[in-house]
Amino acid sequence: MPKGYWIGRIDVSDPEAYKKYVAANAEAFGKYGGRFLVRGGQFEAMEGSSRQRNVVLEFDSYEAALACYNSPEYAKAKAFRTDASEGELVVIEGYDP
Repeated sequence: MPKGYWIGRIDVSDPEAYKKYVAANAEAFGKYGGRFLVRGGQFEAMEGSSRQRNVVLEFDSYEAALACYNSPEYAKAKAFRTDASEGELVVIEGYDP
C-alpha cells in the first residue's frame, strides 16, 4: 500500500501565533502517524516561486493522510495556522511501483 504525504509551502506572517499551530498539530500528527521528513530547513528555489517554509510529512497510507487533515484534532490546529500564515498544502499518494 502506498504511503501518503502532506506537502506544504508556507509564508508565516505572525511567528508568535504560528508557534501555537506548531504546538497544536502534534496531537493530530501523533494520532494519525504523521512523521516529518522536511520541516523548514535550507533550500533553493530552482524553478518557479517559493515560500519561506517547506514541509513534507509522511503517513502510513494516503487514507491516513486524508483522515488526519479532516480530523477534529487538526481542525483545532489549523485555526492557528490560517490566522498566522498563507500557503499551499496538498495531500498526495506516494509512488508504489
